[in-house]
Amino acid sequence: MPVPLALAAPAALAGASYLNARLQLSYDWYMIGSAIKSQIKMGINEKKDKLNLFYVLEGYAASKKTADNICLIFQGRQWTYKQVYQTVLKQGTWLKTRYGIKPKEIVAMNFMNSEKFIFMWLAIWAIGAKPAFINYNLTGKALAHCIRVSTSKIAFFDAEVRSNVTQELRDELPGIQFEVFTPELEADIAAIEPVREPDSTRTDDKASNMAIVIYTSGTTGLPKGAIVSWKKIIVGTGIVCPWMWMTQKDVFYTSMPLYHSSASVLGFCTALSIGATFSLGKKFSTKTFWNEVRESKATYIQYVGETCRYLLSASPQFDPATGENLDKKHNVKVAFGNGLRPDIWNRFKERFGIDGIAEFYSATESSSASWNFSRNDFSKGAIGRGGSIAKLMAGGLVEFVELDWETEMPWRDPKTGFCKRVPKGQGRPGEVLYKLDPDDISDKFQGYWNNKDSTEGKIMRDVFVKGDAYFRTGDMMSADNQGCTYFNDRIGDTYRWKGENVSTNEVSESFGTHAAVHEANVYGIELPHHDGRAGCVALVLAEEPSDRLMHDLAKHVHAELPRFAVPLFLRLTKQLETTGTNKHQKQVARTQGVNPEKVSGDELYWLKNGKYVKFSKQDWEELNGGRVKL
Repeated sequence: MPVPLALAAPAALAGASYLNARLQLSYDWYMIGSAIKSQIKMGINEKKDKLNLFYVLEGYAASKKTADNICLIFQGRQWTYKQVYQTVLKQGTWLKTRYGIKPKEIVAMNFMNSEKFIFMWLAIWAIGAKPAFINYNLTGKALAHCIRVSTSKIAFFDAEVRSNVTQELRDELPGIQFEVFTPELEADIAAIEPVREPDSTRTDDKASNMAIVIYTSGTTGLPKGAIVSWKKIIVGTGIVCPWMWMTQKDVFYTSMPLYHSSASVLGFCTALSIGATFSLGKKFSTKTFWNEVRESKATYIQYVGETCRYLLSASPQFDPATGENLDKKHNVKVAFGNGLRPDIWNRFKERFGIDGIAEFYSATESSSASWNFSRNDFSKGAIGRGGSIAKLMAGGLVEFVELDWETEMPWRDPKTGFCKRVPKGQGRPGEVLYKLDPDDISDKFQGYWNNKDSTEGKIMRDVFVKGDAYFRTGDMMSADNQGCTYFNDRIGDTYRWKGENVSTNEVSESFGTHAAVHEANVYGIELPHHDGRAGCVALVLAEEPSDRLMHDLAKHVHAELPRFAVPLFLRLTKQLETTGTNKHQKQVARTQGVNPEKVSGDELYWLKNGKYVKFSKQDWEELNGGRVKL
């Protein structure tokens, strides 16, 4: 019998909705459409020789519709697009006339977050030069190394970090001119008649050409200068805005450091690309974060690493006049960033009333990225997601491969010499590789400035067939059968104990679900007279340690983890060492191990008979003397 239209239409709609949800068709279509549009935009800019984002700023400053829109907010002050543009022209003229900076030259910047950072950066672009962003926390040889690698002839320092310019630094770099950006210099710039350099000054023939040098954190050696191309900026920002529904009316807030690509490229450049407002915090603090978010009326906030955990651990703020809890009194619609762990994902959303999480995975030098926009529990904790269309289009471009845990390199078949794929959709971890064009590596991966060996070290060749090439992420990930990708661990962070591989991420999350744990940093340590690395966790607790609490922690992690993954040692500390982007530092803690003389007064505990008890100097001496076998 024919089905009545009144019944057929809803049935068809329900069927279509089911297929859309199951195959994630609309999500893929929107995401892939954004990527295609950004690629087209990049191609047009390349053809017009207008890759430089100076032209984006100029376009908004010149338009009557947007010239007076707020471009930048910092510490209660505001600058319109027109004001930023005029300041940038003045400063660019000053850089060229006073210091003779030429197109394509690299200019080193050692600045804290402020409007000065933005103006200096855009002024360098305005005269066709390229900035090198240097972490202002670096000093001595590490700082000298970054300036030397940049090939810059002049290094500008924020007046607030003038102490970085030591005699030691001058002696290390005798040919470099050091300039502290003082209020007097700012006054000189304000008095200059601006000159707009001709377009030929900013010429760049390829989208893969350098736009910025941004340094890696250098946690396992000296920092490397990653080359950030125009392509990465244009395509990346072109994806981000529509993917997380950001428009020109929005305000994007970050207090992450601008010397890192998260804040500079995916923060400021994203806002600039659509003419939105960029609100900047000087540095991250739980005391100032939400106040600045509220004052700037931010609709998007950025997090990196443990940012959300710190915000969640902080006490609620109350209105001094009314006593109202201010946790949800803001305009934020979306939190955007990377490193929001599954154990606090929903707790963060619920406490602060945030609807959407825009989580991504990438690295400054990476040739690709993954994206997960989530409004519900479907993709909670995932660093990427994709449906049937995405799977089809990404086939061969992203691969998961088996790892040889002894060498920490992708495993190769002794007979063929090729790597082995890890089947996707089964939740098994593998190192993620991104496909490169073997005949044009620099199209997707520009490598490290002035560091050929490190660049080659990130490229794998002859992976599945002779002549192919892939970018090594150095990260272990897994994918489920619903198209979600999860971060497992950084290669080098995973440690091997009693013949088993232990994921620091998994252990950290198990501790993170205990109510008394504020923070947990997990790492493997070498012990005398033992093979492999034993698990150790540096903990910040919400309460003072007691026998009851330490026993409860042991019971909790035994219930959460396989026996071999339960850490043998705990190190109780008041504050964990982090990078400028709120990622835990592990290298120093690994080196110190559990020698009581090296742990700076922190309390040590170890696992005995299924409980955590105090680890004394005498215990260390017995362990060191080979009288204890773990």
